[in-house]
Amino acid sequence: MRSLRQDLRFAVRLLIAVVLAPLGIYGVMSYAVGQRTHEMGIRMALGAEAGRVQRLVIEQGMRLAAAGVAAGLILSIAAKRVISSLLYGVSRFDPTIFVGTCVALAAVALLASYLPARRAARVDPLISLRYE
Repeated sequence: MRSLRQDLRFAVRLLIAVVLAPLGIYGVMSYAVGQRTHEMGIRMALGAEAGRVQRLVIEQGMRLAAAGVAAGLILSIAAKRVISSLLYGVSRFDPTIFVGTCVALAAVALLASYLPARRAARVDPLISLRYE
């Protein structure tokens, strides 16, 4: 039987993972947008609408998130015996848990991609073109 201390440790680790996941996605997306600032400026100078640039960045982030969710889903199904022993009241394959987690991670990825996408849509083409 697990003690309260072990349950608390597990809860803290889970909380840290839940906080670090969106920060990591935001960091990667922000870095990618920063690397492509010149490209975004050229797109805007050639007539691309801000909404299209924003959609481009969000699509890129969601593709990365979809690949991560798919890999995580495959690994969690493979490790379902271990997962069911860690979580109280969860069967080996509980579709609501798997679907809920995938939806939650996709929502977090969408929000973490939206913020850098909004920044990319506000790139001033003149400043971007003068940069190099």
